[in-house]
Amino acid sequence: MSRIGKKPIIVPSGVEVKVAGSTVSVKGPLGTLAWSLHQGVSVAVDKGQIVVSRSNDDRKLRALHGLVRAELSNMVHGVSKGYERSLEITGVGYKAQLQGRTMSFNVGYINPVVYQVPAGIDVKVDKQTLINVKGVDKRLVGQVAANLRGIKPPDVYKQKGVRYAGEQLRKKEGKTGK
Repeated sequence: MSRIGKKPIIVPSGVEVKVAGSTVSVKGPLGTLAWSLHQGVSVAVDKGQIVVSRSNDDRKLRALHGLVRAELSNMVHGVSKGYERSLEITGVGYKAQLQGRTMSFNVGYINPVVYQVPAGIDVKVDKQTLINVKGVDKRLVGQVAANLRGIKPPDVYKQKGVRYAGEQLRKKEGKTGK
């Protein structure tokens, strides 16, 4: 049996979970999320807990059992507390600006890089070098943060670029002269 899949998910107060056919929807103070279930995996809600079960011990269903439980747990956490990812911009003249739902990055390229922020994500720019990405969907928050980091990944020689807050980089030595 899956150790993760067997653990029940405790639903905090203010969060509402509904199972309609093969769709599970979670509604909370920060928003609403939905997840489609695969055949053979079922979800039951009782006494403030979500329990995930599977119909047989097929290899694919065993893998999906833990996945569905983890996704539902992330959804419950997301609609109750939300997720946040922070990024830092380092480099002389490197900065970011937010205008509505559009971000503009000056990170050493000839033209500024423009990034359109997707719906469901809140982005805040502090001091032009600190970026906070917030949202209810863990996957979407992580993907947006990865996309922003991908605009100018940190350089291992000069330590310039966009990096996650607290990310440790190994600095490489450049060529040594004769």
